Amino acid sequence: MTPRSAHTSAPVLDTLAERWSPRSFDGEHTFPEGALRGVLEAARWAPSANNSQPWRFIVARRGGASFARIAQALAGSNRQWAGRAAALIVNLAEVADADGAPRPWAEYDLGQAVAHLSVQAHSEGFSTHQMGGFDREAIRTAFDLDERLIPVSITAIGMLGNPAQLPEPLREREIAPRTRKALEDLVLARD
Repeated sequence: MTPRSAHTSAPVLDTLAERWSPRSFDGEHTFPEGALRGVLEAARWAPSANNSQPWRFIVARRGGASFARIAQALAGSNRQWAGRAAALIVNLAEVADADGAPRPWAEYDLGQAVAHLSVQAHSEGFSTHQMGGFDREAIRTAFDLDERLIPVSITAIGMLGNPAQLPEPLREREIAPRTRKALEDLVLARD
């Protein structure tokens, strides 16, 4: 058990208990071409309604033009730390099929794919942090996205860095004990 491991009320897989969302990334770490294939493959094999796989990803490694466009679209405190991640991944939901039929489950299915990606990344020794604070229209424009694709979240991924590099109050949040609501507060009904 690592110092950041979750204290769970029932046993869970170590990979799940140890996974957390840091803001401190090693700004020197880089991903060579193809290094993210495993995490994207895990996302590819996530379950989806009717096996439609209504997710798409924009993968941008630090130093590239796509990374800069994504970083520019980040909002609030995300701009203070996310640029040190080795890569940023824009997670897109395909909310309609090629014929225009709606896919009302697309964002849910995308969430499962990103969860698979996060768990696989952790098992490979990488850290991830999901962000919802960004300008969706800026992403849409920067990548000329079809109306069927909705930017839902951005994942920062890389190697864990030193929390001392973060400004306050982010540094304090980074080292604070992990907390979650009690399981009893989340389960509304149980027979």
